Amino acid sequence: MQGKKLFLDKEVTRFRLSERVPRHNLYRRLAELVDWSFLYDETQALYSRTGQPSLDPVVFFKLVLVGRLENLVSDRRLVEHCALRLDILYFLGYEVDEELPWHSTVSRTRQLFPASVFERLFDHVFAQCVAAGLVTGHTQAVDSAFVKANASLEGLCEKLPAEASSPTLHVAGEPMPDVAATQPAAIISSPAHQLQRVATTHARYLRKDSGPLGRSRPQARLLSNKTHYSPADPEARISVKPGKARALNYLCSMAVDEGTGVISHIQADFADQRDSVLLESIVEPLHQRLLTHDLPVQEVVADTNYSNGINYALLEGRGITPWIPVFGKYKPEIAGFTYDVEADCFTCLAGKALSFKVFDKSQDGGLSKIYRAASRDCRLCPHKPTCAPRVKKRQLIRTAYAAHYRRALSRQQSRQGQHMRRLRQRTIEPVFGSLLQHYGLRRVNTRGRGSAHKTMLLTAIAFNLKKLLKHQPQRQASLAMAQSKPPVQQQILLFWRKRRRR
Repeated sequence: MQGKKLFLDKEVTRFRLSERVPRHNLYRRLAELVDWSFLYDETQALYSRTGQPSLDPVVFFKLVLVGRLENLVSDRRLVEHCALRLDILYFLGYEVDEELPWHSTVSRTRQLFPASVFERLFDHVFAQCVAAGLVTGHTQAVDSAFVKANASLEGLCEKLPAEASSPTLHVAGEPMPDVAATQPAAIISSPAHQLQRVATTHARYLRKDSGPLGRSRPQARLLSNKTHYSPADPEARISVKPGKARALNYLCSMAVDEGTGVISHIQADFADQRDSVLLESIVEPLHQRLLTHDLPVQEVVADTNYSNGINYALLEGRGITPWIPVFGKYKPEIAGFTYDVEADCFTCLAGKALSFKVFDKSQDGGLSKIYRAASRDCRLCPHKPTCAPRVKKRQLIRTAYAAHYRRALSRQQSRQGQHMRRLRQRTIEPVFGSLLQHYGLRRVNTRGRGSAHKTMLLTAIAFNLKKLLKHQPQRQASLAMAQSKPPVQQQILLFWRKRRRR
């Protein structure tokens, strides 16, 4: 007989939410796993003693964590989604007939709380991962990835020269002009010499207007962080990856423990910064966080973007072995010159010494050592027309961290170095893929680097909580006592007894 279900939409008089959420549910287990009460003490100083009650801070953090776990970027969609899920309502502590907070309340509360509260929650969850045995602390993999900002390239504005953006002088005795009515809300300027250099480069590009097959090139729009900025999010930076279009992004820098893939550190940086400059800002808080749990960092694994003599010296000075490949432009030897480590000098083909003279510091902070030969040695040298044709004496410029580069190159070419390269790939790259595709980090729905840092912290907290929920402590295996083997004579005797029984 065919069945037909009739829906009456009747009012249920007896309903308990806890009975509708099973014990194995993710959010029910998550509510019992973490002690959220410490958040009241962390946020107490941010509220006034009078006025209307605000959104519960515990409810706020649970709500935004649900957005990360459900891969929802929009606050409006997050509230609509939570209203349809019984398990999420139970996790938030809301009844079925209670109204959830408005999406604008969630946004304002996110702006109210400083980043230190989010970091405190991250440390709290990380401590639980350490207590569960998910963190070893021995080897840390470091990498970075671009995260799309909440701004568009279509709304970019040109920067003004620094001289043109100077404030207007006010004459005493006259009324103060309305600055807000006569000028934009914020004027971001750039040094005039940088703008002139970029304009000259762009004009040189446009002069070569003959493209392939004789067709003229279209007039390209020059987009650079030196010439343009986003008025919607001035801290977002224009960046590009190979094979992808330019976009306004933030840089997500992260460290992952090699034990089980738990995120040990995460931060938001400007997208136009080089990775090699940011390593110190990653290692310092990471080292302090692990030392609080008596887990000192012993090895750091990163890709070639972090290759820098300063980084090698920084890690080795802390007793950490840097497994960072040397970039391709580094040459351990100079053709025609031999280096003496003890004397710290080079010897040319003519047998003359180029001794160390002075240190030189570049604009980007790099430290170099300058070696020069004596003028009399080069003046009478038969190799001068080919060795130093336009100068009086030959000069060599080498990095001051040459010894650190040689050790890094030796580690890179070893068998252990190849193993550490594969270890980095299988440790941190899958974590970045999960955060971008399944935890809502493909785009930041806030504006400003501070807000982007909060979003990345929430994403890392949600990822670590998932790791903690999936962890099952290993049961102790039962011990079995192995009996010793009987001697050969006893084996023969047992054999004949069995034969007789047959």
